[in-house]
Amino acid sequence: MDEVQSLALKTGQTAVWAFAGYLLLIILVGIYAARFSSRDISNYFIGGRKMGMLVVALSAVVSGRSAWLLLGVTGMSYVIGFSALWAVLGYTLVEFFLFFHYAPRIRRFSETHDCITVPDFFAERFSDRDGRLRMVVVAVIIAFMIAYVSAQFVAGGKAFQSSFNFSETQGILLTTLIVLFYTMVGGFLAVSLTDTIQGLFMMVALVVLPVMAIAHLGGPMAFYSQASALSAGQFFNPFALGAGALAGFLGIGLGSPGNPHIIARYMSIKDPAKLKTVAMVGTAANVVMGLGAIVTGMLGRLYFPDAGLLPGGDPENVYPMLASQHLHPVMFGVVIASIFAAIMSTADSQLLVAASALVRDIYEKLIHRHRVVPQKRLVLLSRLMVVVMVLLALFLGLIAEKLVFWLVLFAWAGLGAAFGPTSILALYWKGTTRAGVISGMVSGALTVIAWNRIPVLEAMMYELIPGFVVAFAITVAVSRFTKTPGNAASMMETMKKP
Repeated sequence: MDEVQSLALKTGQTAVWAFAGYLLLIILVGIYAARFSSRDISNYFIGGRKMGMLVVALSAVVSGRSAWLLLGVTGMSYVIGFSALWAVLGYTLVEFFLFFHYAPRIRRFSETHDCITVPDFFAERFSDRDGRLRMVVVAVIIAFMIAYVSAQFVAGGKAFQSSFNFSETQGILLTTLIVLFYTMVGGFLAVSLTDTIQGLFMMVALVVLPVMAIAHLGGPMAFYSQASALSAGQFFNPFALGAGALAGFLGIGLGSPGNPHIIARYMSIKDPAKLKTVAMVGTAANVVMGLGAIVTGMLGRLYFPDAGLLPGGDPENVYPMLASQHLHPVMFGVVIASIFAAIMSTADSQLLVAASALVRDIYEKLIHRHRVVPQKRLVLLSRLMVVVMVLLALFLGLIAEKLVFWLVLFAWAGLGAAFGPTSILALYWKGTTRAGVISGMVSGALTVIAWNRIPVLEAMMYELIPGFVVAFAITVAVSRFTKTPGNAASMMETMKKP
């Protein structure tokens, strides 16, 4: 027994060292990027629009997936099986379209009009001189981003709990400290560079783990036969969902054009002509990671048929638990690193968006709009705002009771419903007005909140879909009855190909 305990201790120590090596790597990247990010807020928030295509492709994909993919989707696949495919298919198809069509337009407009945030884009597009539109955009970002970041902290707590015998609270606190240091020091360049590294970590882990687990099970046919026997054959049936659930899963992709941390990637690329290549790379990454997460969850159901066998009886712990049993300790450390890669790639991006909304859009553009504020002061204030946002998200994370999957989906829905329809109309329809956009944002966000709070409606369909439809319809209707800006035609010209 002593030999077994000694071997387990050595195995755990090896995994810890592998994980520590990952943390050291990203901290060094953060320190390297700190000097560049401290020059001005354009560098701090969008990397001075100098990002390469590989960095943009992987950072856009990875920052959009978060711990929702590694813990949430694997947990969902553990419960419902192959039907989880539709959630992955929804965002993969939408983001493929965004890379090809949406991204080039907003990239060209943002450079022409010196926009470095999403509120900047809306304010410039609709000549928001009194700041009302900018204030609405900022309010929506702060409200939903805090919930989004808190979900990442909760995910970190779960990962530490299931992997290194921390309590969930201790894990949340440690995750918070890591994310805080990294985001505050490095800014967008550090975030984007490590997103690329973290994307590779995630893809390797989501390929190696299911391959090894299938091999230990007896091969692909053994996996198929055992999974097909579960739930009267419905576990391996991709069409086992009801119509409402199927539409809801596909509708998850509607959130992508409305999440500012993804849009910021489109604005940061150095050469917008490379976005077609970015689309191919990003889509390949989405497919590999999505299928890997689904198969991992399904395998977990075979190895742990009762959720009570998982830490805390929580299906969202299936990914690290499966890895601990089937991988070498060094590779297990990489798996845990991949969870933190997902957490950090999203949390740090969202914290930058929230900080930029407060510093760039409130402090600089509204409070001090008639004077020049030194760039060094803006960067310092941005770092202080990161601290404030982290503390608010930490508080929510410590009291959160919802699963990571659903907490992320709620925040994703709120941002997607408010900014998705309005940004698409702003980019493609010159008849869109400021009043229409404000009405659409408010109605979309309120629809998501109300739908989520009414059990009958929530059970019927994912709140993003009605929120998106309502926001789109309201924006169009109000725009029809309000005055189009006189410069709308010239604004639209700046989005077209040169």
